[in-house]
Amino acid sequence: MKWPQALTDYKHYLHIERGLSKNSITNYVYDIQKLMDWLEEHEVETSPISISEKTLQEFIYQIAKEVNPRSQSRIISGLRGFFNYLIFEEYRKTNPMELIESPKLGRKLPDTLSKDEIDAIIAQIDLSKEQGERNRAILETLYSCGLRVSEATHLKLSDLFFEEGFIRVTGKGDKQRFVPIAAQAIKYIDMYRNHIRSKQDIPAEFTDFVFLNRRGKPLTRAMIFTIIKRLTEKAGIRKKVSPHTFRHSFATHLLENGADLRAIQQMLGHESITTTEVYTHVDTSHLAKTIAQFHPRNN
Repeated sequence: MKWPQALTDYKHYLHIERGLSKNSITNYVYDIQKLMDWLEEHEVETSPISISEKTLQEFIYQIAKEVNPRSQSRIISGLRGFFNYLIFEEYRKTNPMELIESPKLGRKLPDTLSKDEIDAIIAQIDLSKEQGERNRAILETLYSCGLRVSEATHLKLSDLFFEEGFIRVTGKGDKQRFVPIAAQAIKYIDMYRNHIRSKQDIPAEFTDFVFLNRRGKPLTRAMIFTIIKRLTEKAGIRKKVSPHTFRHSFATHLLENGADLRAIQQMLGHESITTTEVYTHVDTSHLAKTIAQFHPRNN
């Protein structure tokens, strides 16, 4: 078995058997492609079935000089999964990544924005331009519903259940969930739909997508990143802000205001509560207030 064939088969497996999204599959494939490029560059003749632990250790040692520990850990995890797949398909009997340890990582807390910072970013949107209404609707939706950027780009008109106060979100692995949407976000989406989107020439295959570019096609993830980056700079905010920052802020603000962690987990679409628990470490200021208010020794 040669590398290109193994990679193609693995992509099919991730899509059909694991049900992973296109973005997740791209990330998995990237790690293996990095190994393939390294083998070619160093003229190492080996196949996915015969590659040894020693060769992989040399590769990991090399990338450790080039990438940060978090990226290194992701590559090791990706390769370990690939070789587990080869064992599952009975191409190999052992995993050559078995004894290769990932670097120890501290838990990275997500960056968040305050409500005032979110308001300041949204206030920079130029509503005199056609795309201003759209951009305001996007940011309000990201913050109101805690969406991933890919979930926002794939949001459909048929997913909007405004009378019930919910939207249907298609998340990782095409798993769907219903998320409540705030009245303010509903108002701005409707304004965009009625005043801007309704006047666009939209190709038939894209008529159900909510957020469109000037050509009537769905916005890309990169475009939303760019929009947010420019608005953040205009607002004079020095934090590194991305669409995901709005998702983190959504979860953090809910938790600070007393929302149940399980409810936040469901709205974010996290499979494991442990993933959601990171938000309990983001801002501890409200914990002191809780102690002051509820602990009997403070009465």
